[in-house]
Amino acid sequence: MEYVPILVLIISFVGLLAIGTPVAWSIAISSLLTILVSIPFLPAFTTISQRMATGLDSFALLAIPFFILSGELMNNGGIAHRLIAFAKTLVGALPGGLALINIISAMLMGAIAGSAMASASAMGSILAPEMEREGYDKEFGAAVNITSATTGLVIPPSNILIVYSLASGGASVAALFLAGYLPGILTGLFLIIVASFWAKKKAYPLGKKSSLKEVLKTFIDAIPSLFLLVLVIGGIIVGIFTATEASAIAVLYSLICGFLYREISLQKLPKVFRDSAVTTAIVMLLIGASMAMSWVLSYEHIPQEISTGLLSLTNNKIIILLLINIILLMVGIFMDMTPAVLIFTPIFLPVVIEFGIDPIHFGIMMILNLCIGLCTPPVGSVLFVGVGIAKTSIEKVVKPLLPLFVAMIVALFMITYIPQLTLWLPRLFNLQ
Repeated sequence: MEYVPILVLIISFVGLLAIGTPVAWSIAISSLLTILVSIPFLPAFTTISQRMATGLDSFALLAIPFFILSGELMNNGGIAHRLIAFAKTLVGALPGGLALINIISAMLMGAIAGSAMASASAMGSILAPEMEREGYDKEFGAAVNITSATTGLVIPPSNILIVYSLASGGASVAALFLAGYLPGILTGLFLIIVASFWAKKKAYPLGKKSSLKEVLKTFIDAIPSLFLLVLVIGGIIVGIFTATEASAIAVLYSLICGFLYREISLQKLPKVFRDSAVTTAIVMLLIGASMAMSWVLSYEHIPQEISTGLLSLTNNKIIILLLINIILLMVGIFMDMTPAVLIFTPIFLPVVIEFGIDPIHFGIMMILNLCIGLCTPPVGSVLFVGVGIAKTSIEKVVKPLLPLFVAMIVALFMITYIPQLTLWLPRLFNLQ
């Protein structure tokens, strides 16, 4: 194996991150430096530029800015308040009721908005003050908010599943969307169990039990928000529209909900559009840079060499999946999810296919794995949002985070080794 390109890639990428270079620029510059080992400067510079541009030339990627915009509209349109009110009537009287409300609301919000950042921001802003008033430790509240927010990346609609579809060479977005439901719900269930035990141990106060009338009232209030799930996912499964078309419909429907709830006004829209544009620009720059790095890896035959190396270690599927999970857990600590998916999917997908593992199953496993990285320093974006909203520090949040991490890892290994949890729904709807 020719080690020079991969050494240049690793050393330059880690070095650029260490001196504080933004992740997207670190990926692009390290890709350029790596390809310079094999190609002269001008062709190398031109090639990287072209690969960044052509990497974004995809109809499927058009769904991302639309889903980002719909998430911003939902975040500003009163949807989070109604989902929290509905969740409160369901589990508010259980041990750790407010923590459970956070988890269930985050799952619902994630299923509607598809954004961990939007979920962490909305749930933290609304529930953190209330949890503190009720006697909950704010560090525990922050830990619950941080981990539960990531369930929205597995439960569809999810931008990262669209990115994986692109990186995998065309895995069905509809199948990925359906495959994410049970793993996302399972992860949320494990978080609920851990949060309940922690709350009981700390003797946090119980909430008031809601009557059936209150449950029905909050459910009816939340119906317009929850119907978006039926509209978007149902339309994709039935074949009425594609995921990209569904994202545009989600924007229109979110806007109608915002006006219906009287939470969005014409004066608010410019800020919503501006915030969406900024987020879209960041995501697209990451995708463009990551596509360039993926091409460099392919050009230097690095994925094939790594695949050969892994397969030479063992022919045991259980051990291979364990090794891949450990590597991805380490990657998630140091790399944002989008570039990690684009860079490591072409490396690991041929290996798992060799063992007969379905690309849809592997995709959900990979996303769930990298969700854990969003909750860890030094680049855990959801961690920083959750800690900032709770007005605490990472050091103080670590202790209550650890048992929730264990819950996520248990869910990850169940999803890894029980493929039926992922593939049952896609097969039920004949998408597999």
